[in-house]
Amino acid sequence: MTFSKQRKQFRNYLNGPNIGYPVSVFDPISARIADHLKIDLGILGGSVASAAILAAPDIMVLTLSELSDQVERICRVSDISLMVDADNGYGNALNASRTIQELERAGAAAITIEDAALPPQYGSSDTSLISCDEMIGKLRAAIDAKRDPNTVIIARTNGLSSTSLDDTSKRVSAYSNLNVDAIMVVGAKEYGDIESIRKNTHLPLVLGSASDKLKENSFLLKNNVKVVLTGHQPFFTTMKTLYDSLKHLKDGGNPSALKEQSIATELENAILHSGEYRQQQQDYLSH
Repeated sequence: MTFSKQRKQFRNYLNGPNIGYPVSVFDPISARIADHLKIDLGILGGSVASAAILAAPDIMVLTLSELSDQVERICRVSDISLMVDADNGYGNALNASRTIQELERAGAAAITIEDAALPPQYGSSDTSLISCDEMIGKLRAAIDAKRDPNTVIIARTNGLSSTSLDDTSKRVSAYSNLNVDAIMVVGAKEYGDIESIRKNTHLPLVLGSASDKLKENSFLLKNNVKVVLTGHQPFFTTMKTLYDSLKHLKDGGNPSALKEQSIATELENAILHSGEYRQQQQDYLSH
């Protein structure tokens, strides 16, 4: 499979007049539902990937191969343009290069590499950052690793959550001198944060974990914000629904009571592409 169409679709938001709002997807069925709803942008967050794949918190115990396998499963069943949180690139600059190769092969449309010092080292803060020079080396390696020119490489900085606006602005300026496609800023609280950062880059901006009050589209577009992340509530809503269903049965509840809350057969068949599979059975398994 080739994924240039999905990558160009993501680039259309970076270069176009509208803001993209990726939805949180985490496995083939969530991606297929998004596809069924004609949603064109998705994100596989690091915290969600760790929870969905390992049932573990977001403390960097997930491996690159586990992440890339999940990306491949998601991209195989949908046309969604998938943004993938690749954390710190799973190591140094050489590891970041390998990360881009594997996630690109799996079908990722956009990949973020961040400047957080991960995993946390003994005696260090969870919010510390690597040096700007080390991050530049990672980004250069990531850019050189991609094979499809349409693959989007996003430089993510956690400076607003870890250091200061001044340090964040300097990092954004330095990262923007490379051939990355966008800058992702985490933790913006005020309009002034975005305005200051915008002055230090010509690249489109991606906002993550931004304050709820930063919602004014005209302001965001004026400051070249092209993608805004909306969190991972779909995943946690799914967890809660599954928990409640299993608890209902464990407590002796009648299984039929869950049918009212379950998906309609027609919609289930549409999402699972049951008709296509039945046709294949008829074509290949019948005389």
